[in-house]
Amino acid sequence: MSKILTRLGDGSPLEMSEAELRRDLEDGSSDAAERGGVPPLTEEDFKYLEELFRRRDRFIGVETGREVVLTYDGAALKFKRHCLIEERLQVLNMYEKMFGADTVELGHVDYSYKPVKPIVDYERGTLEMGLLTTHAPLIYGAMPNLGLYTRPDGPCPNPMELLPQGKIKEARAAYEEMVEEAVRDIVFIVGAMYESGADGFNLDTVGASGDADVKASLIAVEKLVAKYPDIAIEVGMAGEFVLGMHGGMEYDGVRLAGLYPHQQVKLAEKAGARIFGPVVNTNTDRSIPWNLARTITFTRACSDAAKIPVHANMGMGVGAVPVCDFPPVDVVSRASKAMVELARLDGL
Repeated sequence: MSKILTRLGDGSPLEMSEAELRRDLEDGSSDAAERGGVPPLTEEDFKYLEELFRRRDRFIGVETGREVVLTYDGAALKFKRHCLIEERLQVLNMYEKMFGADTVELGHVDYSYKPVKPIVDYERGTLEMGLLTTHAPLIYGAMPNLGLYTRPDGPCPNPMELLPQGKIKEARAAYEEMVEEAVRDIVFIVGAMYESGADGFNLDTVGASGDADVKASLIAVEKLVAKYPDIAIEVGMAGEFVLGMHGGMEYDGVRLAGLYPHQQVKLAEKAGARIFGPVVNTNTDRSIPWNLARTITFTRACSDAAKIPVHANMGMGVGAVPVCDFPPVDVVSRASKAMVELARLDGL
C-alpha cells in the first residue's frame, strides 16, 4: 500500500498510511465537534479529504467557478519584514498588479491602532496616495491590541501584574479601563481613515488579549456603524475560542469567554461587521490532515450560522496552515481548497 505524503503542523514532512490518514481525519473532526458542540464531518467529507491527500500534485486549487475573494492582513508589512521592500505603496501595487490581489491592505508597521493615533494625519496622506495608484478595494488594517494600554507604555495598570498578587477586582477594573481607551482610539482612527476614502477596515487578531479585546472591538464596530452606516469592517479573530482573561465581560447580554467561531460570528453581526474572519489554531504536534478536519468542522458551523460573508483566517499557525515562516505550498493549497469547498466560505 502506497504511503501518503503530508506534513505535521510545524511543516516537517510526514508519511502516513491510509489507515493513519483516516484515523487522524476522524480524530480531528471529533475533537472540534466535542469542544464546540457542533456537528462532525460526514462520511462524504472524509472521502473527499482522503482523496485530497492521496493526490501527488505539488499544488492544487478549487474547481473552476468556485473561486473566492481574498483579503489580506498586514500585506504591506510582510515584504518589509523579510527585508524585500520598504515602501508600503510599492507593495500594494505589487499585490494588485503582479499578484492579481482582489483587495489590498495598508497598515502601519506596528499594526495596532494605538500607535497610529499620533501619526494619523501622515497615515491619511499615505492612504490617499494609495487610493490614487491602485484600483482594487483598499482596506486599512490594524489590531486592537489591548496589551499596549498597560503601563509603562499605556495609561492602565497591568492585569498580568495584578493577578499573581491576588488582586482580581483591580485586574478586572484595569481590563475595563483598557476597553474604554481602545474603543476611543479605534473609533477615532477608523473614522479619520474612512473620511480619507478607505474602502474598508480590518480589525485583525481580535481577542489576542482575551474577552476584553473582543468587547472593545465589538463596541468600536457598533459605534462606527452608527456614525457611518455604509462603512465596511472585517472582524478577524485571534483564536478559535475567546480567552476569559477578565472572565465576566459580556456583549449584548452574552458572556464572551469561551465562545467558538459559530457563536462569535453572531455577535460580530449584531455589532455591524460586514465580514467575519474565524480562526482555528494549528497544533504543531498533530498532522495536517488532523488539523484540517478539525478546522473544517469548526468553520463549517460558523458558515452555517453566519448571515454575513465568512473569510476564514488561513496563514502561518491558523486554518490548518503549518507554523513556519514560509508555509509549504503543498499543504497550503490543499487546506485552502478543502476549506472553500467543504466549509462553504465566501473568502479567505
